[in-house]
Amino acid sequence: MNSDTHYDLILKNGKVVLPEGTAEVNIGIKNEKIQEIGNLANGSAEEIIDCKDLHVLPGVIDTQVHFREPGLENKENLESGMMAAAFGGVTAVFEMPNTNPLTITPETITDKLTRASRAAWTDYAFYLGGTGKTGPNLTNWENAPGICGIKIFMGASTGDLLSASDEEIESVLSHGKRVVAVHAEDQYIMEENKEIILGDSNDVSLHNEWRSPESCLSATTRLVNIAKKYGRRVHVLHITTSEEMDFLRDNKDIASVELLANHLTLHAPDCYERLGTHAQQNPPIRELHHQEALWKALNDGTVDILASDHAPHTLEEKALAYPESPSGTPGVQTLVPIMLNHVNEGKLSLEKLVELWSYGPERIHKLVGKGRIAKGYDADFTIIDLNKKKTITNSQQKSKAKWTPYDGIKVTGWPIATIIRGNIVMIEDELSSTPIGKPVLFQETITN
Repeated sequence: MNSDTHYDLILKNGKVVLPEGTAEVNIGIKNEKIQEIGNLANGSAEEIIDCKDLHVLPGVIDTQVHFREPGLENKENLESGMMAAAFGGVTAVFEMPNTNPLTITPETITDKLTRASRAAWTDYAFYLGGTGKTGPNLTNWENAPGICGIKIFMGASTGDLLSASDEEIESVLSHGKRVVAVHAEDQYIMEENKEIILGDSNDVSLHNEWRSPESCLSATTRLVNIAKKYGRRVHVLHITTSEEMDFLRDNKDIASVELLANHLTLHAPDCYERLGTHAQQNPPIRELHHQEALWKALNDGTVDILASDHAPHTLEEKALAYPESPSGTPGVQTLVPIMLNHVNEGKLSLEKLVELWSYGPERIHKLVGKGRIAKGYDADFTIIDLNKKKTITNSQQKSKAKWTPYDGIKVTGWPIATIIRGNIVMIEDELSSTPIGKPVLFQETITN
């Protein structure tokens, strides 16, 4: 490619995180793709962004969000959730199936795709819920457009979406080939604990005893054993315990691992003393020794993906007495600054972070043209100022929830721009006038 090519957009003078390492190079974008990486000394463009003193990252992919549409749009809808994501530097989201109606059929996936197309501020895909009843259909259903994988709830769900028994898990894992993402808490242990530990108590600090480490390890162990029986890839979500990490470290042949920013940042009992039910989520935020084990697993390569598990609930709902208060916290807009602050604290490298929220999703979910800065890939970028100091506030949040557990927290590191397929969606906290999001493509869906 000649350096005098005319591009749609050039990103110049930035520190670019490439698969082979970080380098000061320019990027030429044309027709929504990365066309050239290099000097581009004589290149021209319709628009040029000077990224001096900034880092250019592959677009951040948040692989676990709950946007509540359809059914609970008062908490969040697809438009507000994706707007919050774009403001936070996130370029694509994978949304969960616990909506009303549940996302458990091709028809409900199609409905979500139609809804998303009206006002999508980021690119997007949806999980198809896997249950004991729908398991036999998954072989025929799982490769419909817009599906990022299958989701199982072994605990912390209700109705037809709950798959607590081994028989229900087997029904899903024995049908189809797509990766199965799993919320692994043992429903039976938790039901027993609720009677013994909670009783009539309204003490939210008991949350991580009710939903105990034992319940998580039991579910994860059962899941992996069934996965090995059927040779099915499983992706174990939001791990919270040292015991699970020790187990999963020895089972990476069949299981990939996700962590959440909250579990790396907040810890018990402090979070419950400061935030009360605003710190309540499933699985729970746990004590420091568990958190230290999560950080160790992150840095030793056990962890594959980092996500937010954005789960908006209203302040009125969160004010209910525990355990009537719902579990979950907003997080898609704060994922990037919270984790950049950890980079500045020396807890992980920027390159490791990119591996977890860009390369990991590309590999685990078999993305087409996303997840890295390389020629021919979608021109998705999260541009950050690693040195920018800012305070996170409730008033900044674009989610309908209008709150964050990090209100008042000072961080170093902030998203400056969100670019999706060469389109500038957010820059300097200003949103573009037109949403341009499209469904994410997957290798397994375009080859079937």
